[in-house]
Order: sequence, then structure tokens, then C-alpha cells
Amino acid sequence: MTRPVRNIIASSRRAATAMADNSTPFIYNEWYVAAFGEELGRALLARRILGRRVVLYRTEAGHPVALEDRCPHRSFPLSESSLEGDTIVCGYHGFRYNAEGDLVEVPSQNACPKGIGVHAYPLVERGPLVWIWMGDPDRLDESRIPHQEWFDSGDWEYSTGYLYHRGNYVSMHENLMDLTHLSYLHADTIGTPDYAGAPYDMDLTEGNYKLHRRVVPTRLSPVWGKSTGLDGLDSAARLITSEFVSPALHRVSGTFYDSALPDGERPEYRICTAHILTPETAHTMHYFLVHGRDFATEDEHITKFMHEQLFAAFEEDVVGLGKLEGVLQERDDSTFEISVASDAPAIATRTYLKKRAEQDAGPAFGVNA
Repeated sequence: MTRPVRNIIASSRRAATAMADNSTPFIYNEWYVAAFGEELGRALLARRILGRRVVLYRTEAGHPVALEDRCPHRSFPLSESSLEGDTIVCGYHGFRYNAEGDLVEVPSQNACPKGIGVHAYPLVERGPLVWIWMGDPDRLDESRIPHQEWFDSGDWEYSTGYLYHRGNYVSMHENLMDLTHLSYLHADTIGTPDYAGAPYDMDLTEGNYKLHRRVVPTRLSPVWGKSTGLDGLDSAARLITSEFVSPALHRVSGTFYDSALPDGERPEYRICTAHILTPETAHTMHYFLVHGRDFATEDEHITKFMHEQLFAAFEEDVVGLGKLEGVLQERDDSTFEISVASDAPAIATRTYLKKRAEQDAGPAFGVNA
């Protein structure tokens, strides 16, 4: 047998029509991360977000600004222009725009035309992240920004990092909802052979999908074993929850302990990673990462060790899914995908993303608005 029978292929293709992929429109009515706060300063930063060109900077008072990165006069990129005070002066003909996006000066004439400018996108700074709203202004609601309690907790230490991902954000969400790949794609970093077959349970609440996996007993990979002191034990426990929080955020949390010790008498070590997914184009993504822990919070060596080890694994995701993206871009009428039972959380996530994209379809707010 070289290929599944025809009815299986037809069934898989029908199922796929309900799931998002790299051809699904962006969901604009959500908060996405535009940058780490430390990236924004008195230099103009160009970034494409949800297919749109944006220029970011801080005012002299330190407030973050995001403007459409195109002078409406002759489309010169404002990110290639100059910042004077709180205003951007276009590098082509000198048109000047304030932090609200209003055109305030045209050097070639005394009177500045009214009602001309570039779109200013709302920004909110929370912890290390700067969130951007690119959707319908009437639906803007800061309370919908996903809150990460451990960002503000003095009991947690975290490090941050960024990867440029040459793949679609839908595939990355799916990757994070099906961590059975740890035993294979991450075999030399954070994976162990027993992870893929470990028992799990699911919570498929609409719009907030969770997968809980218990790997007990196990031998921890070095990034967890050496940092917790559980390295080399065959009785270690690894409890992982993978959670879809929003189209922009996926959270993976874990607890580690020695299962040979009595419950209530054993130290437990907790970690949490915010996987922050901001689509750049249909085939590329800004990948912001924040990894935290509630143990050895004063140990800079452990912070550096865990950061290096984890980013080696995250780079494996970027490389692997980049290869997957290349295959997806070549798909044709013969292409199909087969799903199995463990794909349920990923399928639920992709189905939700497709439904949200269809619900949010409407005017492209922020483009010459």
C-alpha cells in the first residue's frame, strides 16, 4: 500500500476545510506584541505586523508610538526618515508627522493641509512587552490583553528573547498544542523518548484549549535536571500544561519533582514560558519568548544556562517548521493531511482560528483610515 484509500483522503480534505492554515486571513481584532519594551527608544524601528508596515519609537517622555510606515505623499518609508523631538520628518520631501500621526508641516508651502496623516496604532506596555491593536477602533478593549501574573511576581525570575520565524503562526500554534514532537524534533535538547507516549488529558473549552501531560517517572533532560538538582534521577516527575490563550499567545507551564519522595515533603520546581506569536506575513512570524521559573531566582548562572538550552530547542522549532512551511507552499490538489487522536487540541485550535478569521472579516482598519 503506497497511499491511504480514497475515502480516507477525501475525509481528511473535508476536515481540513474547517481548520486554519497559511492561507487563512489574519485576525485583526486581537492584541499582538509589537516589540519588547527594551527594543523601543529614540531610534526608528521598522516592523511588519499582520502584513502592515509599522514604525515604532518612543517620545522624549518615553511613551511608545506606532505609526503606519508610509508617507502618504509618495510612499517613502517613515522608518528610513529622521526623528526630531516627537515628530518624524520624511526623508524624501520633509513632510513632518507628530506622534498622533497628524501631518503638521509641509516645507514647500506655508499652509499645512488639514485632515492628512498616517494611522497611529494604540500601544499598551505591560511588563517586558508592548502590545499593539490593529483592529476595529470601536472594539479596542485593554482588558483583553492576556495577563501574565508571573511577569510581576517577585517570586519569579525570567529571561526574554526573539527569533525570526520563516513559517506561519498557525503551524506554530499547532506545534505548541502537540508536544509529542519533543521526543523527536527536540531529542537532543528538551525531549525524552518517553514523552510522546505519556498519558494526557485535555480541556477543549472554546477559545482556551489546554493539554495536560504527566511523564512520571522519567529522567529529565539536562535543562530541567541540572537546573532543579534532579539530574540523573530515574524517579523524576515532569508535569506539563500546554495552553492556547489567544491568537497571539501560547503558554507552556511545568512542574518538576522527585516522585520517590512523599507528597507534601518533596520540593517542587515550576517553570512557565510565554510563546508570543505575531504574524509578519502569511509565511513569516515574529517569535517573542519569555521564560520564567520560581526557583533559584538569584542564580544568574542558572538563568543563563536555561536560556541557552531552551533557545537551542526553540531554534529547532523555527528550523523544523520553516522546512514544513516550504512544503506547504508547494501543496497542490494531491496534498492531504492525516490526523490522529493526539491532534485533538491542535485541531480545536486551528478550527477556532479559522472561525475567528471568518467572524472578523471586514474593513481593513488602519490602512489609510
